[in-house]
Amino acid sequence: MAISYPILFLLSITQFVIAQQKTYAVSDSLKSKNYEYLDERIDIFKRDPSKAEPYVVYYLLKAKSEKNSLEIVNGYKNSLLLQSDDKSKLIYTDSMVYAARKSQNNALIGSAYLSKGIVYYSQKKYADALDNYIIANDFISKTKDEYLIYKVKYNMALIKYYLGLYDESLALFKDCVNHFKNTNDRAYLNSLHSLGLTYNKLGNYGLCSETNKIGLLAGRQLNNREMECYFMQSEGINQYAKQNYALSIKIIKSTLSCIRANKDFANETLGDLYIGKSYWALNRRQQALHYFDKADKMLDERQYVRPELQEMYELLIDYYITKKKSEVGLYYINRLLKADSISNATYKYLYGKVVKDYDTKKLRTEKKKIEIALNRKKYREIIFIVIINLLVCTSCYLVYRNLRNRRNYRKKFAELMSKNEKTKDSTKLKKIPMEELDINPDAVIILLKQLEKFERDKKFLEMDWTLVKLAASFNSNTKYLSKVIYFHRGKKFADYINDLKIDYLIELMKTNRMLRNYTNKALAEEAGFSTTQRFTNAFYSRVEISPTFFIRELERQQL
Repeated sequence: MAISYPILFLLSITQFVIAQQKTYAVSDSLKSKNYEYLDERIDIFKRDPSKAEPYVVYYLLKAKSEKNSLEIVNGYKNSLLLQSDDKSKLIYTDSMVYAARKSQNNALIGSAYLSKGIVYYSQKKYADALDNYIIANDFISKTKDEYLIYKVKYNMALIKYYLGLYDESLALFKDCVNHFKNTNDRAYLNSLHSLGLTYNKLGNYGLCSETNKIGLLAGRQLNNREMECYFMQSEGINQYAKQNYALSIKIIKSTLSCIRANKDFANETLGDLYIGKSYWALNRRQQALHYFDKADKMLDERQYVRPELQEMYELLIDYYITKKKSEVGLYYINRLLKADSISNATYKYLYGKVVKDYDTKKLRTEKKKIEIALNRKKYREIIFIVIINLLVCTSCYLVYRNLRNRRNYRKKFAELMSKNEKTKDSTKLKKIPMEELDINPDAVIILLKQLEKFERDKKFLEMDWTLVKLAASFNSNTKYLSKVIYFHRGKKFADYINDLKIDYLIELMKTNRMLRNYTNKALAEEAGFSTTQRFTNAFYSRVEISPTFFIRELERQQL
């Protein structure tokens, strides 16, 4: 019987209560820290769960105490770092989905299902992964969150790659590379890696090598070396395809320790397979059999099958039958049959699901209606007409939506360009009545002067401002400062700081053309944001257009 979401939610809370007791002294010292600080510490220690644990635990406890749905979901995502077994990871993803659904926020729900699908994909449970990707797509398609839209596109491309639909996955990976290049470093590197693998499958070995070189160079420039061993493994596989077997062995062997450290059984198996195949091609049978044996164990341990594994069994069957070792040959025949059974069932389910629920769901529904209504003589003609009409309607709708979005964005841009200090937006928040402010008027005047100086001196550009930190610099307390900011600036503290940063950056970009050549990451650093994602979220929240669109329109106006 399946465990319900509320029970899973309680299970994860119980686990975190235990963790809280273990780290109470540390957690107590974190009470003044904000989510950005905790995020950074978690990122620093993500390869050392014991060091990351206090920050992961406190992050989720803080989010729960504040009833902050977004950060609760992020807290569960962070907590996956601490889980070593597959079952625990899935418990936390179920709790993530439960928390997201309570928020009734499409982007948050879609993100949670996407994360759950990614966990299933990492366990090579492709059918479960696809089911969650499709649910995620249903929610995310109702939003304008480009990051999530492209994240779904990337993960669907992985499924298409697994199915052998390489031309389709190639187009999707190219889109992801172009989108993530200036918005998300890790997603950009992942997309490049997958693009290189796809070029290899299509026989474009030169483009595969070129993509691997671009990925290695980009990783060093971005100071992100996590994908380095994967680009090297991809190149080793590419060298095998080019029949450079000794070089393939050398390159892939150099990557195995890194891949094992990541507990990535799938790519470890892939490395073993290609080392074995390379030794086999060099007629070094004993060394090949050693690596083939390691790959064979994954069929039982993980029910993990890939085309290379089936090719390996075919080689071994021919080899042992030729050697007149019928018993061993029979063993590998049974192994091949088992692999084929798993592969065929998975492939059939995935292919049917992709076609039905992702690619042509509407088209197939319409086709079925027409098949019932029409006789066979007119079937082909009407199907053709309907498909053309659907394509025309879809194209018209996409053009209309694109034009409408551009008009809306350009309207926002025009408003932004005409805005000056006197016409800045008024708060949408309900102001606190004066009698409820409950602060000595003299203290309010002092705090306002300090805020004016803080804004005038552009102190807000410093990184990691918190309410506690700013109150301390004003020799005040957080209660007074938050009330004054809310009443006189019309914003909560985080929005106040973020809006100051964004307003400063916008005015600077209007006059400084050099700044428009910056990447989003560089712009984030210029304005004092700790991450690119927080910068882009704050920018869109402030002006309802993306930094990229704003810069492009600035340049277009000045041509």
